[in-house]
Amino acid sequence: MRQMLTFQQGKRLFIKDITYYLLPPDHQPVSIAPSLNRIKRGVGTDAQTNGAHQANGVHVNGHANGHSEAVANGVNGVNGHAQNGVNGINGHTNGVAINGAAKDPYPYDTAPEPGNPTVMPKEIMERFHFAFLIRDPHYAVPSYYRCTIPPLDDTTGFYEYYPSEAGYDELRRTFEYLRQCRLVGPKLATREGEFVDEVDGVLKPVKGRTKNTAYDSGVDICVVDADEMLHNPGPTMEAFCKSVGIEYNPSMLNWDTEEDHRFACEAFEKWYGFHNDVIDSKALNPKPVNGHTKTEEEFDEEWRRKYGDEAAALIRKTVDENMEDYLYLKQFTIRV
Repeated sequence: MRQMLTFQQGKRLFIKDITYYLLPPDHQPVSIAPSLNRIKRGVGTDAQTNGAHQANGVHVNGHANGHSEAVANGVNGVNGHAQNGVNGINGHTNGVAINGAAKDPYPYDTAPEPGNPTVMPKEIMERFHFAFLIRDPHYAVPSYYRCTIPPLDDTTGFYEYYPSEAGYDELRRTFEYLRQCRLVGPKLATREGEFVDEVDGVLKPVKGRTKNTAYDSGVDICVVDADEMLHNPGPTMEAFCKSVGIEYNPSMLNWDTEEDHRFACEAFEKWYGFHNDVIDSKALNPKPVNGHTKTEEEFDEEWRRKYGDEAAALIRKTVDENMEDYLYLKQFTIRV
């Protein structure tokens, strides 16, 4: 990440690990976060306003081991972590004390923007360069679940698992909105001559231009599948960097120095327990491809063996509920 910042040449990064927390929970009515409701001087410049970085940076969405983080005043922390004065407990809040009175932080007393599913105004969203990170729920869901049970729960501070935090539905709706208002696309990164167009009411990759793809946002649609990246990290990261305007250097995939390890530990300290595999490693080396494709029955048996029958059933239900959105987004992934 440090090298990515160096190669940005003045651009700043806004990295949001899970889009779920930019949208109202459980499909509640949308309203814009009050702290982001007015564009103020400094937004989009070198200044920082209302806790959100505004610049032509890169907004990388995805679900890395399931943890979440508030990005602006009024957005809730989870599982007992307090963010910006909001007391978050297990994904819910105790309300915000205002002049001695308790007030629920949502819904906000602000107007929504037509079609915008997030609490962030379009005028702010259009200042970012968006890219998307996805992962197969068969791996992402149990990866997060294990961080909420012993022995990892005492390390992470997360003691409850909420299936609603998977975030695939929220990522899909945000993706579709960005394409609809032409903040991304229509070109697909790495896929020459392919564009994202609406076919029978659904976005799909198509060959060649149509009247619906006769525009250029200047931002390729860049979707990275985490497992594909692990199998082929060098070419994948090179393609990602090219898409978002960062100069790629193979040294980005290595952090085998005392200085690099110190930087990684400091960067991940807040989410200790979620990123220990990275901290304990030295490089992003290709993960061997297993020739065997697990069956659904084999996944179920693995989850029962590791977590018990009840947890395995919860994991299975969560995986099944999110596969459609994952496969929908996967059709747009970069190819190397």
